Amino acid sequence: MEKEKLYIERELKSNSPSIIWNIISTPEGLSRWIADKVQLDGDELTLTWKKPDGNNKTMKARVVALSKNRYFRFQWEEETEPEAVIELRMEKSEITNDHFLCITDYALPDELEQLEDLWEEDFARLRQNTGLL
Repeated sequence: MEKEKLYIERELKSNSPSIIWNIISTPEGLSRWIADKVQLDGDELTLTWKKPDGNNKTMKARVVALSKNRYFRFQWEEETEPEAVIELRMEKSEITNDHFLCITDYALPDELEQLEDLWEEDFARLRQNTGLL
């Protein structure tokens, strides 16, 4: 079964590209909302989540593309579909000058709702830890 694209866009409460870029592209920024701990070694990302039972869940990803102040793309190590890349993108409205966080992710059709729920949890953490949403 082929994966489907999930696209989510959220307006940000910051007009500072450097703050937004830091949150979506650095280990320190990503660890404030995507995972509990994020490490970057070359193009290898290691993301760790603390589970309620006290154990940790760790996943590895590879940075596949980066354009400063535009987008950060990575792909999970175990991903077999080449197009299934997660993209965190900064957009700026030329009309209002507002900044947006645009996320593209992929999941199997029966997992799309669960993936969207995970991103909503991440957005809640982003709001709580940074005030950007």
